Amino acid sequence: MTSSELWSRETADRYDAEEAENSSAAALEPTLAFLSRLAGSGRALEFAIGTGRVGVPLRERGVPVAGIELSEPMAAVLRRKADANTLPVTIGDMATTVVPGEFTLVYLIYNTISNLLTQDEQVECFRNAARHLEPGGRFVIELGVPPLRFLPPGQVAVPFDVSDRHLGFDTFDLVEQILVSHHFTREGDDGHYRRADSRHRYAWPAELDLMARIAGLELERRVEDWDGSPFGQDSAQHISVWRKPGV
Repeated sequence: MTSSELWSRETADRYDAEEAENSSAAALEPTLAFLSRLAGSGRALEFAIGTGRVGVPLRERGVPVAGIELSEPMAAVLRRKADANTLPVTIGDMATTVVPGEFTLVYLIYNTISNLLTQDEQVECFRNAARHLEPGGRFVIELGVPPLRFLPPGQVAVPFDVSDRHLGFDTFDLVEQILVSHHFTREGDDGHYRRADSRHRYAWPAELDLMARIAGLELERRVEDWDGSPFGQDSAQHISVWRKPGV
């Protein structure tokens, strides 16, 4: 078991509704196109596949997909959408769990590598990706760039969403590279708010590149988004692709 926080049944049951805007066909098309190009005619493995928000439509696109997922309740929601023969899922952590076969693509998106709360575990995640890749295969990560430049001296919090129904902000431990995401979500019209917090270990792109080198992977490409916009000093996130040498 890694240090990742375990998603509960309650969280799993409401996840798809909360992510409906990010799960529409239009919203997912750039992601699916990017990943399917890299998978080619081979198989794809999604670390932390969750409820199948990306894995299920990628499979429907014709890419054979397998998944690893730590939370059994999240995997149970996925199973309502695709059976085990269509999309096999192994319950386990993404740093150490091994599934049969080799893949042309391993991907880990939506900031999920930050769920591993230590550098050692994040390194092991890269090693696990390399372990599953065939020569010439790619490992893809989607991750935000830590917004530390928005922190003036003495401030430890940065808001990322302020709307009628949701308030979200991150607080930072700059020594341990830990951020805590705080969510206050309005439920109904009676003024009631649901609070949720989650811990993450943030990492810079250069740190991830070093993890990749430790795992024997080489940086092939880094862009700002799934559409392929150039990554630059003002980019708030990155899509990074590392390649396993050999072909």
